[in-house]
Amino acid sequence: MSGTGEWLGRYAASLIPVFGVPQTVLSHGHGCYVVDVDGKRYLDLLAGIAVNTLGHGHPALVDAVTKQASQLVHVSNFFTSAPQVELAEALLRVAAAPAGSGVFFANSGTEAIEAAVKLSRRTGRSTIIAAEGAFHGRSTGALALTWKAAYREPFEPLIGRVVHVPFNDEAALRDAVAAAGSDLAAVVLEPIQGEGGVIPSSTAYLRLARDLTTASGALLILDEIQCGMGRTGQWFGYQARGVVPDAITLAKGLAGGVPIGALVTFGPEVTGLLTAGQHGSTFGGNPLACAAGLAVVATIEGDGLLDHARAMGDHLASAIEALAHPAIAGVRGEGLLRAVVLTEPVAAQVMSLARQAGFIVNAVAPDALRLAPPLVIEAHELDTFVAALPGLLDAARAVGSP
Repeated sequence: MSGTGEWLGRYAASLIPVFGVPQTVLSHGHGCYVVDVDGKRYLDLLAGIAVNTLGHGHPALVDAVTKQASQLVHVSNFFTSAPQVELAEALLRVAAAPAGSGVFFANSGTEAIEAAVKLSRRTGRSTIIAAEGAFHGRSTGALALTWKAAYREPFEPLIGRVVHVPFNDEAALRDAVAAAGSDLAAVVLEPIQGEGGVIPSSTAYLRLARDLTTASGALLILDEIQCGMGRTGQWFGYQARGVVPDAITLAKGLAGGVPIGALVTFGPEVTGLLTAGQHGSTFGGNPLACAAGLAVVATIEGDGLLDHARAMGDHLASAIEALAHPAIAGVRGEGLLRAVVLTEPVAAQVMSLARQAGFIVNAVAPDALRLAPPLVIEAHELDTFVAALPGLLDAARAVGSP
């Protein structure tokens, strides 16, 4: 096999450079480790950005995909398949959705958000309230809800009547809902802002959003794309906050790495907003992706990975905070979605040095490192990173010094 340099050259010559230069070229993985084409091994503490729920090469996922690929990979939406129906049933069960709820399957998180936007328009209203710091996707509808100006501005004008308010600011949310009045279609929030820096919503804030949308007749749509599917130690982030939304969006970890997205609607009134012919997807809900999703759900339940994610997340946070390093301000997040908050803007340097040392992490902000490892990770694996972190921080601070 060719080395990293040759592959990156071929990449640059053949792909549109929307992602910049890749950090390396990965070849294969097992468990919580991946190996690049030069044979270097890394502890994967990012899991494909919260996607590889079961790590790499997990036998349950491999077996499910292999078996399904030998039977049926795709059918058009003129038909259904057993895996599609079974996965929808499983999601409604773990979401504790009431009778009359439903699932629409797509292929990604941004497609799930697009379905949610169309759902909100079926209320007959147009205004959507989203949060500053939010990331909901890159397609034009989802992009309108996304906060970062650098993502939005090159493609404006986007869909109109999207209002961004400061995240976790209850007064600002009240004011925005009041200003929207009878045109408010939906409030769309992440229980934990992932790309925004792993910032959890407060219970009071999310409950207020529920109360305000109920009173105004608008929808509360929660984006669980990054924080759902057991990552927080609950199936979904909203469950720890004691709210029941009108709809949630899912993707990323749902099928452990096989592309899938989903919109889950709660109750017959919301589910009935979208009727036959008003939305669709050629590949959405295909048997292969749904079989993978079923394997992920079954493994999370069968192997107790919700409890494990909580325990490993608490272990990781406690171990990092116990370092008492001057560059560490603290750890935020829930379960195995965490950010190491730094006292200096050296996260990018730490990310690069960590990769050289055999750890994959993400500089989600100048002063924050995102950690979202597979839910199967063990304490001794996390401890190798914790042990290396002080040296990485010291080296990063030295690199960042004048």
